Amino acid sequence: MTNGESTLDTERYSRSDRPATLGAATIVRRSLWMDAIRRFRRNRLAMLGLILIVSLIIVALFADVIAPYPYDKADFSIVRLLPFKDPAHLLGGDLIGRDYLTRLIYGARTSLFVGLSVPLITFSIGIVLGALAGYRGGLFDFLTQRIIEVATALPPLIFALILLSIAGPGVGNVILVLSITGWIESARLTRAQFLANREKEFVTAARALGATDRQIIFSHILPNAFSPLLIAFTFAVPLVIFAEAGLSFLGLGIAEPTASWGKMVGSSIGSTIRVYYHLPLFPTILVALTMLGFSFVGDGLQEALDVTRSQ
Repeated sequence: MTNGESTLDTERYSRSDRPATLGAATIVRRSLWMDAIRRFRRNRLAMLGLILIVSLIIVALFADVIAPYPYDKADFSIVRLLPFKDPAHLLGGDLIGRDYLTRLIYGARTSLFVGLSVPLITFSIGIVLGALAGYRGGLFDFLTQRIIEVATALPPLIFALILLSIAGPGVGNVILVLSITGWIESARLTRAQFLANREKEFVTAARALGATDRQIIFSHILPNAFSPLLIAFTFAVPLVIFAEAGLSFLGLGIAEPTASWGKMVGSSIGSTIRVYYHLPLFPTILVALTMLGFSFVGDGLQEALDVTRSQ
């Protein structure tokens, strides 16, 4: 064998041996995520929803720059101004003379802030409680299940209305109330995932190798439960936005002068709706588009993260 052949064989061996040094689990996990990303990118509705969500987030973040007027500035000359009648106020004015396009832009900030904050809080609570209940079992699991059953028996909308009638309207109170009533599903889902995974072979092997409970929870079980939790989080966002819009519609959500799509719809419902159609129409369309965007992304994630799919 010549020196060239020996060097070539050595390079081939080193390349073939390299994956083993990374760990089979790491390679498989990375491959699964790359496949999921490719499947998600091929889903046109999912990409459309992602573009819509990113666009709304950009509008919400830069509302101070994008909006043509302050959100609380009133001009009595444009009270109930119809859309497309004045180039300076493209979408007209509301009932007290505030630029409606400005209110819609700032309403995006409020809706997305509430819609993302509440799931972050509820999933943080639900994942911790569900993980401890599903992994440890025993008395803690029993108590957690009873609390979930009692909380499930309470109608969430009526309970939220009662709490808001006591605490008063406001962004902070809406987030607090919806967080109190919204952690149940994430806790139930996390507990089910931990119950399904805690006795599987990879957990038994990790325990036999001396892994601590913390390592097993965070390094083995939780990564395997991440996909369904991510999908559930995506679907929870539009539900929270819809709940905030409903509470604001009833007058117990966002307080004036903060812009809110739900409050804009609620305050415009009345005898003048047939003439000033734009007042409830535009915020309703934006709520619907936001919910569709998150629903498309959720459906896309559900299909992309399905490991049983062949493509």
